[in-house]
Amino acid sequence: MSLQDDLTAVRRNLNELVRSVERLERDVARQASGDAPRPPGQAPMITVPDTPYDSTLWTDSDDEGLGARDRRAP
Repeated sequence: MSLQDDLTAVRRNLNELVRSVERLERDVARQASGDAPRPPGQAPMITVPDTPYDSTLWTDSDDEGLGARDRRAP
């Protein structure tokens, strides 16, 4: 390959890299704005708050896998 061929290949690869980065930036911007399409079957993202849950939500619940409260396992 000649120097001219090498420069042409480098220029082509650089242009492809620039297009890829621009596409990535658009995708990231769409993801951040919530406009990006989700893959089929994927549920929407749900934000879970960091604040503790109200303990009264669990007053009548059973401990999962341990059975009901105030009872002994067989």
